[in-house]
Amino acid sequence: MLESFKRLFAKPGHDRDFSPISDWAQRRGYGFKRVRDQDGFVIDGAFDNRPWRIEWGPPQREYIEGHELRLRMELDLPSDMQMLLLSRPLMDALERLTFEEFTDDVQTQIGTKTPEEMRWLVMFPKVNLSTLKSLRLRFGAVASVPASGLAWIDGTLAERLEAASIDLLRDEPPFVLMTLRGRTYLRMQLESPQPQALAAALTLFETAVAQALRAASGATDSGVDWPATGATTAWQSYEPDPPAVPPKPR
Repeated sequence: MLESFKRLFAKPGHDRDFSPISDWAQRRGYGFKRVRDQDGFVIDGAFDNRPWRIEWGPPQREYIEGHELRLRMELDLPSDMQMLLLSRPLMDALERLTFEEFTDDVQTQIGTKTPEEMRWLVMFPKVNLSTLKSLRLRFGAVASVPASGLAWIDGTLAERLEAASIDLLRDEPPFVLMTLRGRTYLRMQLESPQPQALAAALTLFETAVAQALRAASGATDSGVDWPATGATTAWQSYEPDPPAVPPKPR
């Protein structure tokens, strides 16, 4: 009887079956845990001995509806290396919204509480994707140093994005890849967190990480001076991060 009452008054989605996700994570040596009092979960793993985190749950951005998938990794990137790639519909929508906020009679400038995704569309030049014909209609990008932004995307990451456009990003959901304060982030709208979708997002994310490290190395060799921006608001975690522990070898 008590269990029946608990189910009756439980918040919708809190009894969601995450066992396929948990099993998928366990098979790969990742750490999995549900989020307390939330319809969501956290997965911890590592790529090339660098820890990463996956979160799925309520959205942290107004442009995402339903549920949001987030990935992040701490890297040894230049601290002010800023590159941003978005799905084209999202980029167009944020540009319109940013223009409206920027030109509002009451608000004469975009505040620091505005997400980087919006502020960077005003602050940074666009990356010329004309050479990437398969991507330029589906994605847009800006960067503090456009040449390094193109170096980040061109090659393997462009190939992964093209492949993702067939399945993971087929319906062009809100999607963001960015580097900020030495970190790499992925954020997208994902209502159904199936193992196949998580695996595809993780593959795309790890490719973005590898390409970011390559782009950073090339920029350092050429003496690029990365422009600085204000404080970061790119990520608000469900809870404080525990010490990162790389997954056990399989």
